[in-house]
Amino acid sequence: MGRQSYTRVLLKLSGESLAGDQGYGIDPLVLGTIASEIKEVVNSGVQLALVIGGGNIFRGLAASSKGMDRTSADHMGMLATVINSLALQDALEKQGVSTRVQSAIAMQEVAEPYIRRRAMRHLEKGRVVIFGAGTGNPYFTTDTAASLRAMEINAEVILKGTKVDGVYSADPKKDPTAVKISKLSYIDVLKKGLQVMDATAISLCMDNNLPIIVFDLTTKGNIRKVIFGEEIGTIVQGES
Repeated sequence: MGRQSYTRVLLKLSGESLAGDQGYGIDPLVLGTIASEIKEVVNSGVQLALVIGGGNIFRGLAASSKGMDRTSADHMGMLATVINSLALQDALEKQGVSTRVQSAIAMQEVAEPYIRRRAMRHLEKGRVVIFGAGTGNPYFTTDTAASLRAMEINAEVILKGTKVDGVYSADPKKDPTAVKISKLSYIDVLKKGLQVMDATAISLCMDNNLPIIVFDLTTKGNIRKVIFGEEIGTIVQGES
């Protein structure tokens, strides 16, 4: 049995994915590619929300491990996600896709505040909604923000775009015997400590039975494929 196609999805992008080959900052070419793929799926009637990380600009956890106050570091990381959100909004609007950025930290001059009902209304009208600033709380990752927002807007699935084509039994770069796993349960991910999302995000999805699909964002056309039910990447869901 193949996967279903989805009508309302939350796409989670890592900040690093926006950096392209330069390793930091924002690569306009990558933005343009992602935007054109999003345009294609939105034009086909899919309602799409986005959460973007901030790791290409600033990583709160990394800074706190070097002695910075964790709360301050996390707030800086959240602001980095807003920079990425505005960059992607610009790329989408250049391609004619109506887009709204909603921030969990109030900054009315650059983004709407996060208001659930308003976000849902935007989606119903065919607008892409980008959720910036994580959950607005320190100690929570953008993965957890993605899980939380996906549930709040009643998304059917979280699509986690990464640089690898799914979840492997070990790091494929270091271990030649690593094999790709196409289906996983939430419990497997938590027990084995697999690099899908952090434990808080996985637990939230498990408690609310929200599936997660990890797929390779760098291959052109994959966003469309995964939304329309092609079996690419790894799906994490409850025990069937």
